[in-house]
Formats: sequence, structure tokens, C-alpha cells
Amino acid sequence: MSDYGGDGGDDYDGGHYDDPGLDYEEDVEPDLLDDDDAQETGAGEEPDVGQNQDDNVVIGGDPSAATKGEEKNTVKSLKDKRIPNDKRTTTPYMTKYEKARVLGTRALQISGNAPVLIDVEGMTDPLQIALKELREKKIPLVVRRFLPDGWYEDWTCEELLV
Repeated sequence: MSDYGGDGGDDYDGGHYDDPGLDYEEDVEPDLLDDDDAQETGAGEEPDVGQNQDDNVVIGGDPSAATKGEEKNTVKSLKDKRIPNDKRTTTPYMTKYEKARVLGTRALQISGNAPVLIDVEGMTDPLQIALKELREKKIPLVVRRFLPDGWYEDWTCEELLV
């Protein structure tokens, strides 16, 4: 009996399997690509991207084109989920996380030779320049606050109190 559960009845005689159905010649290489069969059956040809088998199946392109104007997409796009400025509900104070993000982004822009919007008075540190721009409310960035329901509010750095 073998370790794999066999009971010795597998036609193995110590070196050769006794299977009369196997006839393999080592000298002959099999023809893996038969050109005549491929041309007759159309094998190897891919359908065109815009070609449809059915009218209801879209193979390529816009999936919404399958409806052909019957119904509109009911999911609002990100642009439609913006809350107008007069109906904002969050606090007008900049959080320490927003301040850190705004200062870091503006300092990176300044270090990349972006135009400075204040009088630098000999300052060379980009972070100090960004901090002075924030105090003078000159940073041209917008803070986007996402709400739990998927809507968002946009606040400019001029509007937020530091």
C-alpha cells in the first residue's frame, strides 16, 4: 500500500506504465499552430471593439449608451454634491489639520518657485513665507470639507479664521 492511499492496482510495474492508449514518439514535434485550421474556423480573429452581437450588449465604449436614453443615471456626480456657500453648516475656523495641510502645500509651492503673494522682507524659509501669507489671508487655496453624507463644502483660506 502506498502513502497516497493506493492499493497497488495502478498498472505500475516498476518502471513503465502499461497504457496501450499512449503512443508518443520523441523524435516528432507536435504542430502547435496549424495555419489551415485557423483560417477555416476563424480562430485568432478578434471581434471589433464596437461590434455588438446583441443590441443589449455593449462591448466597448460607454456603458450608459446601452440604455439609449431610456433612463438617466440617478447617482449624483461629485460636482452636484457641493453645498452652496450660503447653506454651509461647518465651523468657519480652520482646524489644526487643515492649517498644517495648507501651510505644507503652500510651502511646497513656494519652494518650487511659485510666485509669492506678500512682501518677503528678506525671508528665505518657504514655511515662514507660507505662514505670513496665511496670517495676511493671501493663500490662494481652497479647503474642501467632506461631510458624512457624501456632500462637501468649499472654504477659501480668506474666509477661514486661523
